[in-house]
Amino acid sequence: MNIISSCKNKLRKNSTNMPRDPLIVSGVIGDVLDPFTRCVDFSVLYNNSMAVYNGCALRPSQIVNQPRVDIEGDDPHTFYTLVMVDPDAPNPSNPNLREYLHWLVTDIPATTGVNFGDEVVRYESPRPSMGIHRYIFVLFQQLCRDAISAPDIIDSRQNFNTRDFARFHNLGMPVAAVYFNCNREGGTGGRRL
Repeated sequence: MNIISSCKNKLRKNSTNMPRDPLIVSGVIGDVLDPFTRCVDFSVLYNNSMAVYNGCALRPSQIVNQPRVDIEGDDPHTFYTLVMVDPDAPNPSNPNLREYLHWLVTDIPATTGVNFGDEVVRYESPRPSMGIHRYIFVLFQQLCRDAISAPDIIDSRQNFNTRDFARFHNLGMPVAAVYFNCNREGGTGGRRL
């Protein structure tokens, strides 16, 4: 067996044992984010009972109110920015409003939740009308408190760009992200991982 065949066989053998990252499989990494290493734990909980995990399906009636978002950590002098976007607006077949900004909170101290941060763009409940949408929560670590100036942040919720926003405000790469799927209340089906 030549060396090329040997390498292909090893790659094929190893790739079947590697876990598939749901952020890559779903296209979140690519459409919204560049590859990053998760280094902070955070949780997103709707109605104090429905935890968001990658690829879960939620209905519009379940996500009317802003979720509880808690950030782990041990230093309350470390601050975070939370961005929530829909890269599939207005529909996944023609996402010409990509990314639609649903929520933006800055200056969130570690060990707390979004209620301790500065809500720059109020939470807007997702209401997809066509297709299955991905709703992505992205967490960035700030260099310092008040690093993001509110008046310069948003002109419109439509065509927001998470990468450009992070670059402009020197946020660097995300430290965590999670997404859920949602379609209209009577819709069926879901994205597959």
